[in-house]
Amino acid sequence: MSSIQPFHLAIPVYNLDTCRTFYRDILGCEEGRSSEHWVDFNFFGHQLVIHYKPKSEEELHTNSVDGKDVPVPHFGVVLQWDIFHAFAENLKTKNIKFVIEPYVRFEGLVGEQATMFFYDPSGNALEFKAFKDITQLFAK
Repeated sequence: MSSIQPFHLAIPVYNLDTCRTFYRDILGCEEGRSSEHWVDFNFFGHQLVIHYKPKSEEELHTNSVDGKDVPVPHFGVVLQWDIFHAFAENLKTKNIKFVIEPYVRFEGLVGEQATMFFYDPSGNALEFKAFKDITQLFAK
């Protein structure tokens, strides 16, 4: 793969302090610039900004993938295989409540990957994954 440019993603959170702690202390993201209404993070080499937005009652939606209810929308990062598994174990020690527990899907098939889903404190769905063979990231 060629060098990947960092993406920028801004997401709404209804409790800035709680989410700041989650991304910094639970996920281990380095904090960057901030104001009273937003905080920048180094999200695995990408720029993630949490922006305060009052809580709203939005209906959660899922799509079935591999027999599991995948939250939509969601975002995350593709990690290296060994880093994914170490990260998953670390999250378990921090009592993360998984929507989909870490597991390997499409085992033995094109696109074999480890994946896990969980929510941040404001209900934003995150997926972390790792491909057994990273060259299959976009394979059909």
